[in-house]
Amino acid sequence: MRSVIVVRSEITVKKTGKTTNETRYYLASQDPAEHTPAQWQQLVRGHWGGVEIRNHWRRDAIWGEDASRTRNTPALANLALLRNALFALLPEHFPDWSHPEIHEHLHSNPAACLRVIRSL
Repeated sequence: MRSVIVVRSEITVKKTGKTTNETRYYLASQDPAEHTPAQWQQLVRGHWGGVEIRNHWRRDAIWGEDASRTRNTPALANLALLRNALFALLPEHFPDWSHPEIHEHLHSNPAACLRVIRSL
């Protein structure tokens, strides 16, 4: 770690008018002088935008994670672990397929699901 980036935000909820202040800290391996404050801000935003595209969107669009109605914390944690394992395992079995293609194939072909499960 060579840098600590501090991001301070003021957030106002339009409905209530309530304002809160947040401070977030990020660690970086780059020297502080390598970027201007605006560039550091762009890097932080880009990182989280990538996380949203690579992870959260996939989890919701493919596995329907946000549609889950359970509020049982252990159940949610176990489902998240299973989804993480699937995201790691399925590309090994279907290396040239996109996640939506894999999902569609497995949805329409239960025998393929069993083959993947048996490979563990």
